[in-house]
Amino acid sequence: MKTVNFLSILFSIVVVSFFSCKKANNPAAELTINQTSIVFTPEGGTQDLSLASNATWNISNAGSSWLQLSTTSGNSGSAVVHLTTLSQNSTGSTRSSILVISSSNGELRKVTVSQTSAIYPSYNTSPKAPDASGMSSNAVQIAAKIKLGWNIGNTLEAQGGETGWGNPLITEDYIKFVKQQGFNAIRLPCAWNMGHLSNQSTAQIDPNWLNRVKEVVGYCVKNDMYVLLNIHWDGGWLDNNINAIKQDSINAKQKALWEQIATTMRDFDEHLMFASANEPPVDNAAQMAILASYHQTFVNAVRSTGGKNSYRVLVVQGPSTNMDKTSELMTSLPQDQAAARMMVEVHYYDPFQFTSLDGDATWGKMFYYWGTGHHSTIEPDRNATWGEESGVDASFVKMKKFADKGIPVLLGEYGAYRRNNTAHVPLDLPTHEASVDYWLTYITKKAIANGMLPFYWDTGGALDRRNYTVKDQRTIVAIKAGAN
Repeated sequence: MKTVNFLSILFSIVVVSFFSCKKANNPAAELTINQTSIVFTPEGGTQDLSLASNATWNISNAGSSWLQLSTTSGNSGSAVVHLTTLSQNSTGSTRSSILVISSSNGELRKVTVSQTSAIYPSYNTSPKAPDASGMSSNAVQIAAKIKLGWNIGNTLEAQGGETGWGNPLITEDYIKFVKQQGFNAIRLPCAWNMGHLSNQSTAQIDPNWLNRVKEVVGYCVKNDMYVLLNIHWDGGWLDNNINAIKQDSINAKQKALWEQIATTMRDFDEHLMFASANEPPVDNAAQMAILASYHQTFVNAVRSTGGKNSYRVLVVQGPSTNMDKTSELMTSLPQDQAAARMMVEVHYYDPFQFTSLDGDATWGKMFYYWGTGHHSTIEPDRNATWGEESGVDASFVKMKKFADKGIPVLLGEYGAYRRNNTAHVPLDLPTHEASVDYWLTYITKKAIANGMLPFYWDTGGALDRRNYTVKDQRTIVAIKAGAN
């Protein structure tokens, strides 16, 4: 019995030793990769694929003339393969390739490589090295230099061209006239897509229009006026499409337009600022994320052109340019290679029934009288019932948190307008006139107190653009009173 047991044990040891030796001489096959999917932007570039194998390996990349690999084979060990796209993808659709990685130990892996397509060609055809000359002020420093701002509304953004909505061409004399009234900043609402594309399919802006806008910007800068140039409503191509379905195409147009605008205006100094949009309607976090992508595209496009644009102050709009929504939903700003060169923009026309409504609506009547001490006993049903001082205070203080973080806020539009020459003339006209004065002064004062830069919205009603005279002296006096 003892002899049999000894022989059995000896046999077991020999078998185990044999297989252990065989395993040592033939280790388990290994082939690992760090990713199975690689996506390139339309512009292309280089990305790395890391792999490791305990045997020789090779990569098959048949039929992919747009994709170049730094190497297609290697020996046992670790390796990094550089993948480079050879051109921008302007085909109109995503192109892709499957890399097949096989090793001599029998292992096989696949990597899908794709490149999304540009809907429009790149217009960043002549980028410049960063140029800091004349661009020394950051956003906070420029904000400190802006006292009062003025909108040239219903003009460069008008359907049918600059005079399409009844205003004359902007002249340098008009810019000087605005400055004489105590304003040192101009907001230029501008259309680009609506009637100003020389080629719709490529989103190419008419060079004549670019040069005309550049001329108007030059009037402002030459006269030491800060100027904010935007893409306004512009037919609603952005405002009407803050949704996931249109997100890619809107970002493509945003990029194409801003590359052209920024390149054309690149040599102006820090007096010129760019604004991404106008009043993008956003009501929730999902829409805000999409709007944030449009703003990021704007920032990237401007910065990519280089020169002075590498340091230019850029302005992004809060959701619906509404203070309450901006405070709640705008939790971060776009990533920017230039530090402290960004501002936020909001607008204010509350209560709309007092400031702008021209005719009673099903949802509410016009207000003629606003604010403490300015209600009418003659026409009490036209007194404001909401949006008075306490409402202003509650909304405006929410913007102070941006200013406290070193992010200036533009009150890019605000205004209340008199009903003294319309079909709706208040019965208590003196109280109405005083209400408008009081609103303008109060809003201007509260904006400045909460770190905002006020830009009054005018379409030619306060300052005459043809003979350079003041049409509404009370409005000018009221605004300036709020700034003192």
